[in-house]
Amino acid sequence: MLKRAFSFILIICLLLTPALTVSAYEPTGIQITANAAMLVSLDTDEVLYEKNADQKVYPASITKIMTTLLILESSRYNPDAKIAMTEEALDLISGTGSSVSLLKAGEEITQLDLVYMVLMSSYGDCSLLAAMYYGDSVDNFVNMMNTRATELGLSGTHYENPIGLHHEENYTTARDTYTLTKYALQNETFKTVCESTRHTVTTSLSGNRVLSTTNLLQDNTTSYYYTYAKGVKTGYTDEAGRCLVSTASYNGYNYACILFGCPPNEKKHFTESAELYRWAFKNFEFKKVADTANPVAEIGVDLSLDTDFVSLYVEEGFTSVLPKDADDSTISIVTNPVSEKVDAPIKKGQKLGTADIIYAEQKIGTVNLIANEDIQKSALLTALRAVKNFFTSSYMKVVYILIVLAIVVFIIAVIKLNTKKSKQRKIKYVPYNDKKQ
Repeated sequence: MLKRAFSFILIICLLLTPALTVSAYEPTGIQITANAAMLVSLDTDEVLYEKNADQKVYPASITKIMTTLLILESSRYNPDAKIAMTEEALDLISGTGSSVSLLKAGEEITQLDLVYMVLMSSYGDCSLLAAMYYGDSVDNFVNMMNTRATELGLSGTHYENPIGLHHEENYTTARDTYTLTKYALQNETFKTVCESTRHTVTTSLSGNRVLSTTNLLQDNTTSYYYTYAKGVKTGYTDEAGRCLVSTASYNGYNYACILFGCPPNEKKHFTESAELYRWAFKNFEFKKVADTANPVAEIGVDLSLDTDFVSLYVEEGFTSVLPKDADDSTISIVTNPVSEKVDAPIKKGQKLGTADIIYAEQKIGTVNLIANEDIQKSALLTALRAVKNFFTSSYMKVVYILIVLAIVVFIIAVIKLNTKKSKQRKIKYVPYNDKKQ
């Protein structure tokens, strides 16, 4: 329960972190054969390269990233406790074509060793064993996988099995895979296991066995070795093609590369990942685009006798991964204050808008704008506004209209009354004629 609560809090924190709207660049001299791909900065979440990042793909054994995450998040997980291979798991994996551990029914390993067998060596029988143990059944475990995908915001992902065996409804996207991978790498056990090249397992029947990573970028005994690579997971089926999720770190820069659907009969998922990493390390660097020391805008202030404006500063310095030859004149900050004016009181650090960071006419990020000082409210100005608001309120407008109507009615009544009195005073005059009488 504590692990689940911690992961839930961590997800909320990630969601509350201002999201970056990222730009992508075209790598020079590299041909990417993958059907879908992403190269992303793990430091800033900026996408340096993407190809069909939201297109549905078949993940093959990349599925086991989620399988492993659920193992490590389970309340049943105890790294030192023993778990035994079952006949049911062996029967289910038989005939699927999945790689297997060759563990026999009843053969025991530690639960930590099970994690190595699922994530590092990609054994299908161990994935089924994990699903039955940590989910009570394979079907229930798959339901747990889909629930977790929803919780993590993986809207383009759905699972049908914990192994990655081909199924029309077992799919994901490169962008979802990046989100899942970055989250999973925050688990120290996950990170350690996927970055390992070799691991020795001691079983109850066959003694010591040495497991090897399936990611040849990490294996210095192969021609595909790339010294800066660090995991994460390989995958392959005929329908999915060659797939690879990896990371690489050099000189303070950390990237994740995700490739789906590379040619099945070649190892281009390794060579193309290494080429993308070399391109990134060679051509990009951190650039501080906005700092907290200088104001970037100002906004008008009402109800204060001390000032009529407040300066706005970037809440946190913004650093971006940009081409080394990026011209500073192509970087701009477009401010979006909450309004033209705000009322005092204002607290130092109060959010009063946002700013978009623009590079080469593309938005590469958004930052909050905050006030740099406290501004007190004037009681006099507040009272004057209250009086003004009262006399200009809708209620008073109705009163004004009624008063005008009353005056008009009164005037009309007075006019009518005066007219009536005037008529009553008029008496017909008949001249008197003495002679005729």
